[in-house]
Amino acid sequence: MRRTLDASVAAALAAAILHVPAFSARAEKADRDKPTQLEAARMSSDDARRVSIFEGNVVLSKGTLSVRADRIVVRVDADGFQHATATGNPVRFRQKGEGQRDRAGVWTDAEALRVEIDDRNERIELFERARVARDQDEVRGEYIFLDQRSEFFSVSAAKGASPAAAEGRVRAVIQPKAPPASASQPPPANPAAAPAQSPAPALPEAGKPPAR
Repeated sequence: MRRTLDASVAAALAAAILHVPAFSARAEKADRDKPTQLEAARMSSDDARRVSIFEGNVVLSKGTLSVRADRIVVRVDADGFQHATATGNPVRFRQKGEGQRDRAGVWTDAEALRVEIDDRNERIELFERARVARDQDEVRGEYIFLDQRSEFFSVSAAKGASPAAAEGRVRAVIQPKAPPASASQPPPANPAAAPAQSPAPALPEAGKPPAR
């Protein structure tokens, strides 16, 4: 059965229709226990195919994860995992990383004309005019692949294209890391040596006149 709902009804029924913990991304651990919220101007759902379509200024949020698009199609597989296809001009998403060492708590911002989010494998693919920025570093290309489990990503001019065959260029900006404060400051100058002190004159012994 297929039905079309207005935004107010869609927001209320989104969690029930999807009824799975979506997008368990490699983000803050608290995100995994947060509910998925969807807002849109329109929504249509095909219960038999387990497909929901959200259109019109769509916002998907789950904890620190936020996706904004013109249209998002969500499919639920037999095991309850979701696959979302977001399209827009562009699609934008943001999420705080769990990370290790200096990556902990760093926000990742990304955009592309099309974004594929695979909940089962915890992978995100960005197609066409793709851009990912983390801290002060940035990469751009026509295709960017993100593995959220390992926090690995790759960039190419097209999906599956070899470096020799791909057209276009991949661009990256990697900012230098600031040195520690102790390393950036010069060592203090040696204090000026104190002037030599002249020895005090010897005092005459008792009962003797001072030497002339």
